[in-house]
Amino acid sequence: MSNLDREAVPSLCGGRGFVVTELVREFLSPRHVKLGESTEVRRLLPNLGRRMVGAWCFIDHYGPDDIADEPGMQVPPHPHMGLQTVSWLHEGEVLHRDSTGSLQTIRPRQLGLMTSGRAISHSEESPRPHARLLHGAQLWVALPDTHRHTDPHFEFHAELPEVTAPGLRATVLMGTLDTATSPGTAYTPLVGADLALTGGTDVRVPLVRDFECAVLAMSGEAHVDGVPLVPGSMLYLGCGRDELPLRADSDAGLMLLGGEPFEEELIMFWKYLSDTWEHHHQEFLAEYEGDDLSDEEAREIEYRDHQSFEIPSIHPGTVQERRASWSSILATITQLGLGQRVRASLQAIETANPDKFSRLFGSFRRGVAGGGVGGGHAGDGPYPEDARGQHVP
Repeated sequence: MSNLDREAVPSLCGGRGFVVTELVREFLSPRHVKLGESTEVRRLLPNLGRRMVGAWCFIDHYGPDDIADEPGMQVPPHPHMGLQTVSWLHEGEVLHRDSTGSLQTIRPRQLGLMTSGRAISHSEESPRPHARLLHGAQLWVALPDTHRHTDPHFEFHAELPEVTAPGLRATVLMGTLDTATSPGTAYTPLVGADLALTGGTDVRVPLVRDFECAVLAMSGEAHVDGVPLVPGSMLYLGCGRDELPLRADSDAGLMLLGGEPFEEELIMFWKYLSDTWEHHHQEFLAEYEGDDLSDEEAREIEYRDHQSFEIPSIHPGTVQERRASWSSILATITQLGLGQRVRASLQAIETANPDKFSRLFGSFRRGVAGGGVGGGHAGDGPYPEDARGQHVP
């Protein structure tokens, strides 16, 4: 699963300005997104008002879908840069293929972890034949600057550690929960755990106080710190918790996602994460346009060239629109209390190349005006009005 949005809007994420350092119960509604011919996902991150949870920066929940007479998941080859993708299934199978030569079928509660690093291309599809049902989550993890340009690679882990308690089985897919640590490579302090609850369970899950956390409801209905969650919704919990109360009257599935708040301020556009917009293009193009290519890089070019869709662009605007866009961007960045790094990067682009700035940010004003960087009014941007974070008393 991935972001195939042809009208992608750049958004700012990361930085302490977005982190809630106290106990909260912030309910996040999904945005429904159609992918391919037969798959619809519920997108929880990025969300209007909430961009990241720790280093987790993108969360899609899909299914359970009956795909017996459908092609199922059909996500064609596409690039990534600056992040990890985490494929997690409750039902069905997904065939992963990427430009490093990896080919792997991922099944329920097996970890498919792709680190894009400097750049990678991959596809995801339901194998033929495939199981009747498809149900899972696709998640992205932002890479810190020290590892953002690492070599691309793919990991597959069929066996993962578990933490158990009466009525609870927690499978640790990323990072550490209690005394169990996932074999998947994590580049920042993280927790990612699949929580299977049996009916009648009332349990407390240990947390790291300094982590910000959220819980995604996968199946059934459970109460998270007293708040009922239905499948496809998420509850952001902020920081400062040592444990998390969970209760389920019937069988339920949850995902606990969290980590140390991500310090760096990043720009997310489509499938790319970087600290400055220049890196989105300069480094990605340099990866593929050099004269001295390794076999791996040559495969990446070949794989990229078989993409069945175009990379989305940001439409140019008039000088007046560019100025209005820039003013809105700066005002929003200031309002959100972000540091000077992002401001300086954007200013440098406009000063050095006004035409490039117009191409990159000419249509950004609409998103900013709609309620935050990358936000928008219902029907006029990437997030509907009902996707705003709601604080639950």
